[in-house]
Amino acid sequence: MARYTGPVCRLCRTEQTKLCLKGERCKSDKCPINKKRAAPGKDPKGRTGKRSEYGLQLREKQKIKRMYGVQEKQFHLTFEHALRMPGVTGENLIRLLESRLDNIVYRMHIGSCRNQARQIVLHRHVMVNGRIVNIPSFQVKPGDVIEVKERSKKLAVIQDSLKEVSKSGTAPWITLDEDAVKGTFVQYPRREEVTDLADVKEQLVVELYSK
Repeated sequence: MARYTGPVCRLCRTEQTKLCLKGERCKSDKCPINKKRAAPGKDPKGRTGKRSEYGLQLREKQKIKRMYGVQEKQFHLTFEHALRMPGVTGENLIRLLESRLDNIVYRMHIGSCRNQARQIVLHRHVMVNGRIVNIPSFQVKPGDVIEVKERSKKLAVIQDSLKEVSKSGTAPWITLDEDAVKGTFVQYPRREEVTDLADVKEQLVVELYSK
């Protein structure tokens, strides 16, 4: 499937939930979910009937995939990886998505949203353990040190994003030195710690791919 290049707020309206795709806009009154705007398309009320079991599973998969900005093939490969890991497959899936480098950069507030964090990684502004890594899907391991390279620390886009640290702090599985723009991935998060996914039912994705 090709990369989606349309208006991202339309995706939130489709899923009827906040996917946090536009940084500050998602927290403002401009967010279409705050405005309670209907789903896109003609006659959205005609499509609000009871969904089938498959429909519920598909929507949950699309919600998670869009939230993390992962394309279909990559998402399926991540699921296959989670399936081979010991433990609960759904929780493993969230753990793998959370330990992607672009997501870690977002959690450290180096980027205001995952799309911006992905661009920062692609443009070679981020180092892992002292080496530049420009692969957004790179799997960060506990103990890895993530930092912005010296010449990029004063970039306006990064400094503006870091202002969020004082408002909401960082994830409990990450430590951050805000002045040095440097942090450590301490451990894989427990499922209950990922509070912004409280409404996500990853087990439905497992059921979908198990058919």
